Amino acid sequence: MRRRWLAWAASVPLAAALPGCGYSEFQRLDEEDSAACAEVLNQYQRRADLVPNLVATVQGEANFERETLTRVIEARARATAIQVTPEMLQDPQALQRFQAAQGELGGALARLLAVAEQYPNLKANQGFADLRVQLEGTENRIAVARNRYIQAVQRYNTLARSFPTNLTAKVFGYAPKPGFAPADEATLAQPPKVEFPATPGR
Repeated sequence: MRRRWLAWAASVPLAAALPGCGYSEFQRLDEEDSAACAEVLNQYQRRADLVPNLVATVQGEANFERETLTRVIEARARATAIQVTPEMLQDPQALQRFQAAQGELGGALARLLAVAEQYPNLKANQGFADLRVQLEGTENRIAVARNRYIQAVQRYNTLARSFPTNLTAKVFGYAPKPGFAPADEATLAQPPKVEFPATPGR
């Protein structure tokens, strides 16, 4: 224990004395990560805010699939129930649960829009068309914001793991951060498969 404390005490002046200690860079990248994460959350919230109006519009179509609407409503409830905290951003499992909930909502909404193609009245509804454009625009902004966050975390983690800045990371507690996994990104980018039963007479 004493040996570990002496090693830590000796590393503090060493990290501060090194020209490439990276302390200022850690500060800058930490702020960049926070800003990138905030933008992702803003876009997710924007999508969640569109859901009630979208559901209300679709409910006007008397024969619309009840199961599809229920999935959207329940997925939104699960996605908005998870409160993102600074601690969550340091917890890979908590971040994964949050992203899974957001992915579920995205998939439910994509299915709703696909099913809506089977309803001429909805396709002709200007309010629905406007909501669809807003939703598609928001999905694009989510993808851009997620990509920026992934890149910001990668830059931060590279600094935290590289010598000699890894010494600064250990001294000042700049641990590597979890991010959205590439596999998760690829999964979310794939549209859901929607199969419609054959309609007699078509």
